Amino acid sequence: MQKIIKDLVQKNNSKILMIVLDGVGGLPVNEKTELEAANKPNLDNLAAASACGLHMPVGYGITPGSGPGHLGLFGYDPLEWQIGRGVLEALGLGVELRKTDIAIRVNYATIENGIIKDRRAGRPATEESRKITRRLQEKIRKIDNVEIIFEPGMEHRFAVVLRFPEPLPKGADYIKDTDPQKEGKAPIAVIPGTSQAEIVAEITRKLINEILNVIKNEPKANYVLFRGFSQVPDIPAFADVYGLNPLCIAVYPMYRGLARLIGMEAPSLSGDIKEEIEFLKDNYNNHDFFFMHIKKVDSYGEDGNFKAKADKISEFDTFMPRIFELNPDVLIITGDHSTPALMRSHSWHPVPVILNSPYVLGQTCKAFTERECLKGELGIFPTMNLMPLALAN
Repeated sequence: MQKIIKDLVQKNNSKILMIVLDGVGGLPVNEKTELEAANKPNLDNLAAASACGLHMPVGYGITPGSGPGHLGLFGYDPLEWQIGRGVLEALGLGVELRKTDIAIRVNYATIENGIIKDRRAGRPATEESRKITRRLQEKIRKIDNVEIIFEPGMEHRFAVVLRFPEPLPKGADYIKDTDPQKEGKAPIAVIPGTSQAEIVAEITRKLINEILNVIKNEPKANYVLFRGFSQVPDIPAFADVYGLNPLCIAVYPMYRGLARLIGMEAPSLSGDIKEEIEFLKDNYNNHDFFFMHIKKVDSYGEDGNFKAKADKISEFDTFMPRIFELNPDVLIITGDHSTPALMRSHSWHPVPVILNSPYVLGQTCKAFTERECLKGELGIFPTMNLMPLALAN
């Protein structure tokens, strides 16, 4: 797909703005989804004037992670380009990864009597968790001949990079997550899925033991869950494929990591919707593709907080006039996957999308909701087709 598009692209002066309300799709609670419950007149009016539809991030019945969901939005087939969460997290935190590295995404957790009580250690304040992570780096620098790199993240998250002296064979990252995904269960053992992964598993076991010696007296962050073991893939650069100069505007590190992996400029940024829009405005003349990521919609969905998720969508809607002031040639508003509060998790359900430009039919739906977008001119389509549609418009 990328090779075909690269040959067809014609450079011009238009600007594309893609806003991702992470996990925006939902399911009904008391007959309404979060989008249907939200107060969002600006989004509804935009939907009525736009091409709308539902996109399928990976495939029917497949629940996507954030990595595959975003890869699809950027026009990459997530089944062809599979990128581990550890790589995304480490890149997003600013770690310059090498071919000799195994990257891992880690949660602080709370354990009692061998059972996980809280997979996120009570969501500690970012500065509190960073102090613990910095202490880990001071105490643990090397295991056998493998350099250990700790990089603090946000709240309960951080990244670990195992830097081996030589490149590892393909399959060395095939290790099952130690996170059981639910409280009330014991952590999962470090289990290699291939013979190539055995050396990585052995270093990981030793590392976990050393970490636990350092944090064993922490009141909440007294355990660690290792997730997303991954190696760096070789993936075509976004700018080379699409002829665009892209900018990523994201607060959470993992999404900056994904953007950097495909060559987007992705500076560190703090704040929320207001700060992201201010940054967008300040840099609007310097780029022609903008990926802006809004995280908390997904967070509230995962927490099962229906009202907070709907309220966050409503809050975003109040900022829409500032976005309209920029008058992008193509404006896309969608999500990377659905995260229904009803399920407290990502889901396989298709994701509503608005695509606005002067070259759409429009007037096929009345609001930005799952049920209304189903009536839109785009129908239900694979997510990776969204970028070609944006370029065409």
